[in-house]
Amino acid sequence: MKPNRGPVAGAVLNAFVIVAMLVWVIPTIALLTASVRPEKEVIATGWWTVLNSPLKITQHTLRDYRQVISTQGSGIGFRNSFIISSIGTILPVVIAALAAFGLAHLESRAKTVSYAMTVCLAGTPLLMTFAPVLRAYNRLGLSGTFLGLWLARMGYGLPFAVFMLSRFFGALPKDVFESSYIDGASPSTAFFRVALPLSVPALASLVIFQFLWVWNDLLVVLTYLGDASDVSAVSTRLPGLAVFQGPSWHLLCSAGFISVAVPLLVFFSLQKYFVRGILAGFLLE
Repeated sequence: MKPNRGPVAGAVLNAFVIVAMLVWVIPTIALLTASVRPEKEVIATGWWTVLNSPLKITQHTLRDYRQVISTQGSGIGFRNSFIISSIGTILPVVIAALAAFGLAHLESRAKTVSYAMTVCLAGTPLLMTFAPVLRAYNRLGLSGTFLGLWLARMGYGLPFAVFMLSRFFGALPKDVFESSYIDGASPSTAFFRVALPLSVPALASLVIFQFLWVWNDLLVVLTYLGDASDVSAVSTRLPGLAVFQGPSWHLLCSAGFISVAVPLLVFFSLQKYFVRGILAGFLLE
C-alpha cells in the first residue's frame, strides 16, 4: 500500500530532488565545459559564458586531454587506477557472494556469531589496521605492490559485501532452493544456477559501491603503494599534477573530468539495477 502524500508534501519532495540533482549536475557540467575550452578563455571568463554562444564548438579543443595523459605519467596513473579498481572490485564481490550464500543457508548458532563478526568488522576504522597490516606487508614483501593493495581492498570490502548479499540471499524464497535440491542439485549448482541469476540487482549495486570506493580512494593507496611512479594511481597523480603544472592549472579540469567520467560510466551502465539492488533485501521479506 502506497503512503498517502498530500500535494504540498509531494511538491516539497520534488523540489528537494531537483535541487539535489542541480547541486550534483552543475559542477559536473562546469568541469566538462572548462576542460574543453581554450586556456585563454578558461582564465579570462567563467564556464557559463559558453551558454551565450553554444554553437561556437569550433573554438573548443581536446588538446588539454592529450596533454594531461602525456604529462608527468598521468596516463600510467589512469591505467593503474583501472587495474586496481577492476581487480579490487571483482575479488571482494566474488568471494562475498560465495560466503554470503553459505552464511544465509547456515542453520546453526554459528550464523548469529558470523553476522555479529561481520557487522563488527564492517564498523572497524581503517586507520586501526594500517600499522599492523603494513608491518606484515613489509615482512612479506607486499608493500608497494598491486597484490598487497588488492588483498587489503578485499579485506576492507568483504564485511559490508557479505552483510549486504547475505541479507539478499536470506530473503530469497526457500521453496526455490528446496525444489532444486529435490531435483538433485548440489549446493554449488543451486548457487550458480538459482541464486546468482536472482541476485543480479544486488551484485550490480555492490559492484557500483565497491568500484567507486576503490577508484576515489587516496588514503589506502598512499599507505600500501606509496608514491612510486610505476604503481601510482590517478588519485595520487592529481595533486602532483597541480604542483608540477604551476600556471597551467586549467589542465586540472581535464584530469578531473577523466577521473570522474569512469565512475559515471560504471554507474550509468548499472543504474537500472541500483535501486532494485538496494531495496531487494527489504522487498523480498
